[in-house]
Amino acid sequence: MDAPLVDRFRVDLLRADLTAARFTVDALGALWGSEADAAIERGNRLPALRSLAGDDGVLATLATMFVLGMPASRGAAERALANTTLTGAIALGLCEVRDAEVVPLLDLRPYDFLDEQGAGSWWIASDLGELATGRALRTDHVLGIGGASLTLSGLLIPDPVASVLDLGTGCGIQALHASRWAARVVATDISERAIEFARLNAALNGIANIEFRLGNLFEPVAGERFDRIVSNPPFVITPRAPGVPEYEYRDGGMVGDALVEAVITGARQHLVPGGIAQLLGNWEYLAEPAGQGTDGMQRALGWADDAGLDAWIIERDRQDPAQYAETWIRDGGTRAGSHEFERLCGAWLDDFEKRGVTGVGFGYVLLRHPTSSDRTRERTSRLRRAERLDAPLGRGAAGLGTHLATALAAVDWQASRTDAEVLAARLRVAGDVTEERSHWPGEADPSVLVLRQGGGFRREFRVGTALAAIVGASDGELSLGAIVTAVADLLELDVAELERDTVAEVRELLVDGFLHLEFGASAG
Repeated sequence: MDAPLVDRFRVDLLRADLTAARFTVDALGALWGSEADAAIERGNRLPALRSLAGDDGVLATLATMFVLGMPASRGAAERALANTTLTGAIALGLCEVRDAEVVPLLDLRPYDFLDEQGAGSWWIASDLGELATGRALRTDHVLGIGGASLTLSGLLIPDPVASVLDLGTGCGIQALHASRWAARVVATDISERAIEFARLNAALNGIANIEFRLGNLFEPVAGERFDRIVSNPPFVITPRAPGVPEYEYRDGGMVGDALVEAVITGARQHLVPGGIAQLLGNWEYLAEPAGQGTDGMQRALGWADDAGLDAWIIERDRQDPAQYAETWIRDGGTRAGSHEFERLCGAWLDDFEKRGVTGVGFGYVLLRHPTSSDRTRERTSRLRRAERLDAPLGRGAAGLGTHLATALAAVDWQASRTDAEVLAARLRVAGDVTEERSHWPGEADPSVLVLRQGGGFRREFRVGTALAAIVGASDGELSLGAIVTAVADLLELDVAELERDTVAEVRELLVDGFLHLEFGASAG
């Protein structure tokens, strides 16, 4: 059963108060300064509190209550919420009155972003964190915008589509982002509290094309298909043992990485042909009796294979069992060094040891439902890729959605072209690519040549002298074949051999984004 509808009249009044106060990212930064702003990002609110000491202005009051999680005087709160009124704010669940103070009950803060549609800003409500409450998180805690949600929103392919499913919406941030390039969004969650927050955030920001449904995984959309599926699922691997708290926002209630497997294998039945799913996830590395071990990314690829989906797995991090346990026990608000921390860590390590888990990988998954024509392709021509990419990225993964869209187009283009057709194409080196040369002391010729990406996933590609020259000459004017012939003549190399070697490497450079196909330059 759906959560109750939000009180839209009172939400409109709250929006008016936030707008009048200029409750924005820039205004808050100016209010308490860049150092306090940076401290808040690190989880330290004290510098900001010191900056606001004695300031009972409207903006300072809203910031104190809803960003820093501290009470305000009744008079200051009444002025800050003049349109909403304290009665309305209490009815919306924003706060409660205790004696002469107004105490916040949720976190509400501005959020700025930039996507293919341009710059935007929203207000996002979520539960107060342990810094504000002074205790471990409640098990039905609804998380606000964190690093993982920023990463996923930056990865989303921004091409306009008719329908998107946000699986496990939480506070609704991915659904809000998807609403900018989808005609219709369906957002689901197993948590009624999460659905309530997501409804509030959509209403507060005037977004009307999102439908919210309560339920587990794909159950609320049985029999329906979508152009896109996005999900930051509750993938955290938690031991199913007595006394270990299970948080709705991160724990899917399954053993090991079975939740991620369920999302991947279930996506096929809910994507239209050609549809794409993008999600974050964990995958376990397993020991085997023979000592060979099982690679986590290959296990994830296997799930996609079983479902008949194209797949691209990108692993950003890998932790050993102790590191993984420590990360998520701290995330729940239990302090390192305490007796409870050690007890919980023991439960995690016991679970990993019992199941033969040697490590856990974290990263991104892109899935695609093959079209009818795709099904006729040989297995080797399908998108089936797993790679480890740990180069530092910018805030979240801004711009990677466009990069992935270009990569998918390159995958399809080169898979359907013969070597002769690739050689007939005109290519252009990407504008963010630089070349690094390393020399042994006293040597004129470089010993190592490396192409580096400034954008995308910031890959590196080691090349030889011939390929470096070919890439450098790729300005969209001449065909690849003409450039290869010229370089072969210059370096006195066999043309046929250089063509064969170059085509194989150029296919990879196209998919990785080092080279782009010049518009209208494809052959056949």
